[in-house]
Amino acid sequence: MNKFLSLLIAGVLPLLVAGCAGKAPAGPSLDDVFASRRSIRAYDAGKTVTEAQVRELMAAVQNAPSWANQQPSKYYVALSAEKRAAVLEMIGGNKERVAEASAFLVSTFETGKSGFFRGQQTNEIGDGWGAYDNGLSNAYLVLKARAMGMDTLIMGMRDSEALRALFSIPEEETVMAVIALGYRAQEPKEPVHRPLDEVVKFF
Repeated sequence: MNKFLSLLIAGVLPLLVAGCAGKAPAGPSLDDVFASRRSIRAYDAGKTVTEAQVRELMAAVQNAPSWANQQPSKYYVALSAEKRAAVLEMIGGNKERVAEASAFLVSTFETGKSGFFRGQQTNEIGDGWGAYDNGLSNAYLVLKARAMGMDTLIMGMRDSEALRALFSIPEEETVMAVIALGYRAQEPKEPVHRPLDEVVKFF
C-alpha cells in the first residue's frame, strides 16, 4: 500500500505543480478597479511606464464601442523626456500636478464619422457622437490602466493648437483631452458621490 501511495504521489504531484505554475496570477476584479481608480494629481518619479505597457493599454482600448464601429479615437503618446516637457507647457494649471507622470496621451477623434451616414449627420448631435465615442475609449483607457497598476488624470485644460503642431495632428481630428499616465505617489482620498436617486430615475 505504501509503495502504491508513493508511486501515486510521484506521478500526480509534478502534474499539480506544473498546473499551478502554468496559471497566470489573478488580476484585480472589475469592482476593485472601479473602487481604486482615482484622478491622480501626484506621481512617483521613480517609476516609469514603458512603450510595451502603453501598447498593451491601447490594445485593450480598441475594444471600446463606437458608432457603427467607426473607431474614430486616436492617441498621440509622449514618452520621451523632450515630448513630455513640451506637453507640460501646454496643459495650463495642471503642469505642477503631473510633472512626474511617465507619459502623456493626447486623445482626439476624427470628425464626420460617428453620428454620420453617407456623409450626412443622422441627428442633431452630429460630431458630438465622436466626442461621446472618444469618452468611451478614454473610460476603457483609465480603467485598464488601473487594472495594470497604473494611474491617470484626464485634463481638459490644454492648448489644442500647440498640441496639434507638436504631434502633427491632422485638421480633421478634434483634440479632446490630455491624459497623464504613471504611478500614484500617495493614496488619494475617496471622493463623495451624489446620492444615487439624484442621478438615476426609475419609471
